[in-house]
Amino acid sequence: MSFKLTWYGHATIGMEIDGRHVLVDPFFTGNPAASTSAGQVDADFILVSHGHGDHLGDAEPIARRTGALVISNAEISGWLEKKGVKTHAQHLGGGYQYPFGYLKLTLALHGSGLPDGSEGGNPAGFLITLNGGKKIYLACDTGLFGDMRLIGEEGIDLALLPIGDNYTMGPADALRAVKLIQPRHVIPIHYSTFDLIKQDPHAWARQVEQETSTKVTVLKPGGVFAFE
Repeated sequence: MSFKLTWYGHATIGMEIDGRHVLVDPFFTGNPAASTSAGQVDADFILVSHGHGDHLGDAEPIARRTGALVISNAEISGWLEKKGVKTHAQHLGGGYQYPFGYLKLTLALHGSGLPDGSEGGNPAGFLITLNGGKKIYLACDTGLFGDMRLIGEEGIDLALLPIGDNYTMGPADALRAVKLIQPRHVIPIHYSTFDLIKQDPHAWARQVEQETSTKVTVLKPGGVFAFE
């Protein structure tokens, strides 16, 4: 099993899993933190956590260019299907086996309105069980919630958590989330894209590693994580 993760800035993630390219919340156009452009990324699958423009982002043009399958909730999937995009709809708590692994949609406390004002259904996080057994939890945009402990009981190898505050968890609640989930590794995301969510990820990393056994990896946009 091969796995490589790239953080493109904000909440945009690229994962190369056994040669397949999985793109998450592809916000490139208009993203001041983006390390590349929508026209330069590969995608076989695109995961969209909710309908806000900084997460739905460039999903439609990238899917058209690459032929990628977009995976999201039923409302967002239906909205994109009307635009001619291939989709697979899931809902919270439901999972499906894809070539890259088993993907389950998890609870996220957030909104999900689409750019044209349409209803975007329930926001979600993603729990991916890779074919080799490792488990990746992408909390996506969310506040802290107690059932993160149940997600942690799955045995999480890598968690990606927002720390920006204002729209999502801030550093203090993200630290509490780490304590609930107890992942082996964590990567902070969704911070410092704009002044309103400016944070010091290194200060957060020091606190996490002082208070938990979780290893923190702070990436710069374009930075890469791989399991040792």
